Amino acid sequence: MGFYIFISVLIIVVCVLLGLIVLIQNPKGGGLSSTFGGQGNQIMGVRKTADFLEKGTWILSIVLLFLSLIAAYSIPKHQDNGGAPQTELTVDQSSVLPTQLPAAQPVATGNEQLPVEE
Repeated sequence: MGFYIFISVLIIVVCVLLGLIVLIQNPKGGGLSSTFGGQGNQIMGVRKTADFLEKGTWILSIVLLFLSLIAAYSIPKHQDNGGAPQTELTVDQSSVLPTQLPAAQPVATGNEQLPVEE
C-alpha cells in the first residue's frame, strides 16, 4: 500500500512539473525563449532554452507514462478478514433461493365486487 501511495505522489509531482513546462512554452515558438532576446550568441540563449523545454516535455511525458503503468500494476488488491487476497467468491445457494415460494395471491382486475360485511 505504501508503494502505491509513493507512486501516486510521484505522478502528481510529474504532472505539476509537466504542466508548468507546457505553460512556459509558446505554441508559436516564443514563450520563455523569446524573453531572453533575439541574440543566438547568449549563454543559454533562445535556441538552447527551446531545446531544454522541449526535451523536458518529452522526458516528463515518458516518465508519466511509465509511472502510470507501474501504478496500474501496484494497485492494492481487496483483502478479506484473513489478510490473504480473495481469490474466489462463493455464495451459499440455499440462502439465496427460498425452498418454498409463497402461494400466489389473485390479482384484482377491478371487475369483481368485494364482499360487504353487514
